[in-house]
Formats: sequence, C-alpha cells, structure tokens
Amino acid sequence: MTEDTAGERLRRWRLVLGGDTADGTGHALSGQDAAVDDALTALYGDALTALYGRDDTPTAGRERAGGLGASAPSVARWLGDIRTYFPASVVQVMQRDAIDRLGLGTLLLEPEMLEAVEADVHLVGTLLSLTHAMPDTTRETAREVVRKVVEDLEERLATRTRATLTGALDRGARVRRPRHHDIDWNRTVAANLRHYLPEHGTVVPERLVGYGRASRSVKKEVVLCVDQSGSMASSVVYASVFGAVLASMRAVATRLVVFDTEVVDLTERLDDPVDVLFATRLGGGTDINRALAYCQSRITRPADTVVVLISDLYEGGIRDEMLKRVAAIKASGAQFVSLLALSDEGAPAYDREHAAAFAALGAPAFACTPDLFPEVMAAAIERRPLPIPDAGAAGPDSPR
Repeated sequence: MTEDTAGERLRRWRLVLGGDTADGTGHALSGQDAAVDDALTALYGDALTALYGRDDTPTAGRERAGGLGASAPSVARWLGDIRTYFPASVVQVMQRDAIDRLGLGTLLLEPEMLEAVEADVHLVGTLLSLTHAMPDTTRETAREVVRKVVEDLEERLATRTRATLTGALDRGARVRRPRHHDIDWNRTVAANLRHYLPEHGTVVPERLVGYGRASRSVKKEVVLCVDQSGSMASSVVYASVFGAVLASMRAVATRLVVFDTEVVDLTERLDDPVDVLFATRLGGGTDINRALAYCQSRITRPADTVVVLISDLYEGGIRDEMLKRVAAIKASGAQFVSLLALSDEGAPAYDREHAAAFAALGAPAFACTPDLFPEVMAAAIERRPLPIPDAGAAGPDSPR
C-alpha cells in the first residue's frame, strides 16, 4: 500500500470515527475536511461518546450530543455548510436527522430558516404538521417551499401518469367495428380462436375487437381516500399531487377525501395541490370506517368507479363496520384499491390483522411507490390484476 493510499484511508476513517482520542487514527484534519467534520459533529456528536461515558463505561441509553443548540443563526449557517459540502440527497437526510434528533422542527417556523433548507417531500410533511403553529410571517415562505416541491413532483410524475391512464381509458372502451389502426389484436385473436384453420396455420378474425377512441366524456370516477395521520405525511403529499393530475384529465372525475377522526372533502381545491396540502392537518386519530362511508355515499356509477384507500389501516373506529364497508363497495361493482403507503420510503408500519382481512375480501393491501402508482391505476381502470410488488402485498400469510 502506498503512503498516499494509507493516508487517504486514515483520513476517511478519521471522518467516520469523529476524532475521539480513542479513534486510533492519529490523523488530523485541516481545510475543508475540518469544516466537513465540524458539520457532522454538530449534528451527530462524537460516535464513541454516544456509546461510552467519559470513563469508557458503556451507557446504554445515552443520546449523542449535538452541537447546533437552539440558535436560528447557527442552524442557518450549518444548513449553508452542509449544502456546500454534501450532495442534495445527503443534505436531505441530514436535515431530517436534525429535525428528528435535535428537535429543530420549531425553528422551521422562522422564514430565514425555510429559505436555507433543501426542500423535499419529508420537509413538506414536517411543515404541514406545524401549520397550526406557523406565524403569518412564515406562512407565505412555507407555501413557496411547498410549491417548489409540488411543482418538481408534478414535472416528474404528470406526463407518465396522463399517458398511462389515457391508454387504459381508451382500451377500456372497446368497439366492434374498429378502424385498422384501432384493432386490439391480442383480444381479437383470443375472441376468434375457434376459427383457427390448422391447414393454413392462421386464425380467421370473424369478429374484430378494437380500442375505443378518445372522448371528452367522463369515463371513470376515481375517489382518493387518504389517511392524514402523522405517519402518512409523504403519502398525503404524493396523493395531493396525483389528485391534481387526475383532476386535469377530462375523462376522469376525481374526488379527494382526507380523514383522521373527521372527514374533509378537498375536491374543490384540486386545481392547486398546495391549497390541498395546507388544508390538511397531519396527526390525530383515525376513523377509516367513517371515511369509507362518506366515499361510498358519493359513488354514483359503481361499475365505472375506482376507490383508492391510502392508509396504514390502524383503525380507531369500528373495525367490523370498516370491513363490511369494503365488502359493500366491492359488491356494488366498484374497484377497490388499498395502499399502505404512497411513497418512496419502503415497507411501512401497518396493521397486519386488518391488512389480512382486506386481502380476504379480495382487496390486497400493499405499499406503492409514486412511479408505480400510474400502473396500479391503469390496472384498476381496466379491471385486470394489480401490479403488486414482490412481497409487497399484505395477506393472510404475511409475517406478523
């Protein structure tokens, strides 16, 4: 190993271990490395001190000591430092850690703090949970931060969502005398297999099945029923964006309902997802049965309706009534989709018993990423099996 390679390895270990006298590297940092180390230490403290007391005796419950304090100016400087030294993805992780570990959420109520942060979905969730305490001087800055995230999400998700669902809607409207370019060859062959001529090795298509042509009329109704308990913050953000995208499609009539122990219909605000988000109130209890009862009462064309429940299924209402409600919605002819989360955060915590009960009713519950959501909706519209991720569905055999 060359001297340069050994020095670089010591430098990296020194940054990882945090510089305690027991880190064993004997390596001193200078320049930008020292500034990076200061930024990490301010948030995470000394890694060894987190595990051991001053006398090197393990202290099981000891918290790491952070160095940001409660000073808004010092936090603003720290935010500027980490944006200088780390990529945006790392900055977002460090910001979330600072909010969770050091209780800096209240500092986000100050406009200068909001202007310094790297905006992402998680930050939006934090801001929404603070709206009840947000002073007027901060509210407009917070709206601009939320709007930036929402516009970025719309740019990323809208085109693919519209294209995917438009295709599903057109395929759902079958015609019997299609033009040549509108023929659905897969379904046409399937419908004419009895006319197979073995001597010619071909099928005679006596009946053509075609895709329906685009129409300005409403073809499907979509009801998004979104749990706004604190753990569902990211799902609320994504659902609001998707709700606005769906509402912009003439062939889809979209309703957005959010709930905790109360039910609020935000359909009239769907032209601006930022207004939707600031009308939510993250936290509180959960009454899924009550929310589904409201959604059920708004279904006018069951055969053309897709109900999407987005919830971790921790029901605070009447469990048996909730299950009866799901069964009744499905029995009416409506499609029912149950998403445990609509986010990029991986497998969520959820009520496994209720998820298994949903699966037994033919409504498997699974976590869904924003990129998969258009495919899920397309499958529901076309009444074909949902594209459930591997090991992503909760059913009777799921681990408990």
